[in-house]
Amino acid sequence: MMSAFAKYALPLTLLVFVCAVPSVAGSIIGPRLEEALRNGTQESTLTVWIYFTDKGSRELQKSAVPSSVVTDQSLRRRAKVLPPERLTDYADLPVEDAYVAELGASGAAIQHRSKWFNAVSIRATARQIGTIASLPFVREIELVGRYKRSTPPPPDPKDVIETPVLPKSSGTHALDYGLSLNQLTQIQVPDLHDLGNNAQGVIVGVFDNGFRLPDHEALLAMNVIATYDFVDNKVSVVPNNTSPTFGSHGVNTLSTIGGFKEGQLIGPAYGASFILARTENDSSETPMEEDKWVRAIEWADSLGVQVTSTSLGYLDYNTGFPSWTWEDMDGRTTVITRAAAMAVRKGILVVNSAGNEGYDPTHNTLGAPADADSVLTVGAVTLSGKRTSFSSVGPTTASPPRVKPDVMALGTGVYYASSTQTEGYSSFGQGTSYACPLAAGVAALLVKARPDATPMEIVNAMRQTASQASAPDNLMGWGVVNALAAYNLLSGIDTVPIPPLPTTYVLTQNFPNPFNPGTRIFYGIPLASNVSITVHDLLGREVVTLERGFTLEGAYVTEWDGRDSRGIPVATGSYIYRLTAVRPDGAVTTISNRMMLIR
Repeated sequence: MMSAFAKYALPLTLLVFVCAVPSVAGSIIGPRLEEALRNGTQESTLTVWIYFTDKGSRELQKSAVPSSVVTDQSLRRRAKVLPPERLTDYADLPVEDAYVAELGASGAAIQHRSKWFNAVSIRATARQIGTIASLPFVREIELVGRYKRSTPPPPDPKDVIETPVLPKSSGTHALDYGLSLNQLTQIQVPDLHDLGNNAQGVIVGVFDNGFRLPDHEALLAMNVIATYDFVDNKVSVVPNNTSPTFGSHGVNTLSTIGGFKEGQLIGPAYGASFILARTENDSSETPMEEDKWVRAIEWADSLGVQVTSTSLGYLDYNTGFPSWTWEDMDGRTTVITRAAAMAVRKGILVVNSAGNEGYDPTHNTLGAPADADSVLTVGAVTLSGKRTSFSSVGPTTASPPRVKPDVMALGTGVYYASSTQTEGYSSFGQGTSYACPLAAGVAALLVKARPDATPMEIVNAMRQTASQASAPDNLMGWGVVNALAAYNLLSGIDTVPIPPLPTTYVLTQNFPNPFNPGTRIFYGIPLASNVSITVHDLLGREVVTLERGFTLEGAYVTEWDGRDSRGIPVATGSYIYRLTAVRPDGAVTTISNRMMLIR
């Protein structure tokens, strides 16, 4: 099969530059790497992905991949989403050792292997890359993305005033949450804990910058079943650098999701079993490289992880090289996003912070892999439930665009364990970094409650029961998480909170807009009426009737698939959609909005 980058031929100047590469090299050098090579020297060192054509000696196992390549826990989790004969597949086979050895023989420094992508990341000079490009088993070579963490701005006074430190729990719940009560009450976690639900037995992966204080009192009882440092390639996730900043963020977020110290701090997923991965180097001069996160998710998958929480917003940091932009946040472009989507297909519930880049009226401000449609992307709110000014927004650039973030949780004034004092705590948690583990903790509780539920069933339950489920948008998604309501929905208990009744007739702007092929229209009816929702062209001619009939008071949603009443797709252009409501007393209300269809 021809490489996806076959259309990018190296210019003559570059062919001279890597003179040892035969003409075929032009078909396997990715466009981002091509530009980096053009702007460098023969001794420039780059981090690149080497994608292989096959899996060498393991090709014989292609049609019957042995189940032993992953753990029994991983197989059981996959069985929720995959047929029995496909619990393992080609992507689970390791990369060919002989290929890796030959890369090493070129002088390149081997970094990480990715069985899912059948690739190896290496550090190599341009000259070495030229040699590698001529190897017969090399399919493609491209830059490894380099990222920095999305850091929140200093606390906004408007946000801080809305997150007062409240008194400790008065004992109205079964557990004493201390000053972590605020962040859990907002998302209804104590009510779910009171039912006897905790995350015991659920395997949760936390990926962060290290965990420098594992003996903090809130972490001592934590069941940690596996650790690995993908930055320094060692088992311990305590960073080698003794600076107090190295590995501090991981302590903070880990305690937020699963810490336990009654009277001080309790995480929503206390009692879970944890897999800890260090995927980021705290040094601002050494930005995180995507291969570490990819390797970590593959490792966690093989160990049976069920939920992952990543509180790092990955923004491109390829200074001097071609960079990803907001336009690439389409759910299928960056390697991290593709890996996250693959993890979900294998039954893992992937939770990621939305980012701390705030609002931009012209485009999204997401970071990968928050753009993946199947990732639960979490934004930040204040204690009053308002979106924080720094919380990143959607939509993705997919066609049609997708709403992001998915849900919200507290992201300012979050209470967490200190990374320097074993009995210390702080209430200065700021960022979607803290909203993410709170939502991920809820996801773990729901996995425990409904172990047969697929990741997307749980994601959808969390969306459908959040605070603005009837009218999701790209500022807050479906709204603030409600753990108890999501649990009830998954359990078939009809106690899901009903959205407040509208006080007037409402017809919201359709979303997405512009759209292709479909869009949703939300409307509200304050009292029982005969209602119709119709679509018209700009000449006033009716194209299709979406809803017609007697409708009780409430909030509703309808969808249009871009087809007329005969089922024929309509042309690109502007259309008018109209709500007409006739009350029992005969009074008529009409509301119209415009929408744009782009084929």
